[in-house]
Amino acid sequence: MTGKMTAAVLYGKEDVKIERVPIPRVGDGEVLVKVQVALTCGTDLKVYQRGYHARMIVPPALFGHELAGVIEEVGPGVRGFKKGMRVVALNSAPCQKCFYCSKHQPNLCEDLLFNNGAYAEYIRIPRRIVEANMLAMPANVSFEEAAMVEPLACVLRGLHETGVEIGDTVTVIGGGPIGLMFVQVAKAIGCNVVSVVKRDSQVTAAKHMGAHEVVQITKVKDPVEAVRALTPEKRGGDVVIEAVGRPEAWEWAIDMVRKGGTVNFFGGCASGTKVQLDTNRLHYSEITLKATFHHTPETVRKAFGLIAEKKVRSTDYITGEAPLSRLQQVLRHMLNRNGDIKTAIIPGH
Repeated sequence: MTGKMTAAVLYGKEDVKIERVPIPRVGDGEVLVKVQVALTCGTDLKVYQRGYHARMIVPPALFGHELAGVIEEVGPGVRGFKKGMRVVALNSAPCQKCFYCSKHQPNLCEDLLFNNGAYAEYIRIPRRIVEANMLAMPANVSFEEAAMVEPLACVLRGLHETGVEIGDTVTVIGGGPIGLMFVQVAKAIGCNVVSVVKRDSQVTAAKHMGAHEVVQITKVKDPVEAVRALTPEKRGGDVVIEAVGRPEAWEWAIDMVRKGGTVNFFGGCASGTKVQLDTNRLHYSEITLKATFHHTPETVRKAFGLIAEKKVRSTDYITGEAPLSRLQQVLRHMLNRNGDIKTAIIPGH
């Protein structure tokens, strides 16, 4: 295909322009997807705020990475996909050859190939993603639902790596889309969930997702005490997941977990951030600290299964939709921390 398309171009801090740019050309093994839905997410908001992403984006650049659409064009050598198929294409794929891939840690791949540009009419999907991380959608799955595979795959990996067990008390700090997803999935696997949030709209959302208890930090003197008070003998949660990406919340997480418990630092702080840890508490309480980053082809498929089985519903997360022309307003609106969880950006409008 030749010609121009409408796309959002990131130029720098809080600077996005909707422009006409050339439609990407597809090469061997690549496909061109007509984007039906692109979802806003916390990572894109961070990229918009900072004007770049250390791992993924150097402006001026197309951005956005949670998408689903229809194959418009298939490059030479593509197997298993053809024009007109409804697909969800993930935002990365590992090389399958490096040290980390051989250690079953493909999310840490030395050559993790990222793909951005979902906020556009069309997006080119590189060969490696076509082969490893692009999935055909069954008829009963909507574009909005399929586009949620990426964040859900990250959450599933986070819970799996944390070693959550049925009956555990899991505290989730953060009431954004990722925090709410952790609440929903932890509840679904039989955990007792305490949600720690900031705003009124997040209290409602956390309860809707199945949180047994909700602590609103603006309404309590000490969030750590408030969370511990909700656990048997005030010992703290078995698992605490930090899904905000703020140093203060990382420190809370350590104080909210029980002796012998596990903390997962899931939210990424700004680069250069340092946190202070109480060495006595870590040592004498045998606390496990870990972090999980990104997803793997395996968790992508598990997430897709949950969405296809309607175990995770897009209607719980997508609180509105907007045309591509309004992306800048939507992102500004998100910066003000309103009650929207995710907005579906519809490029064709």
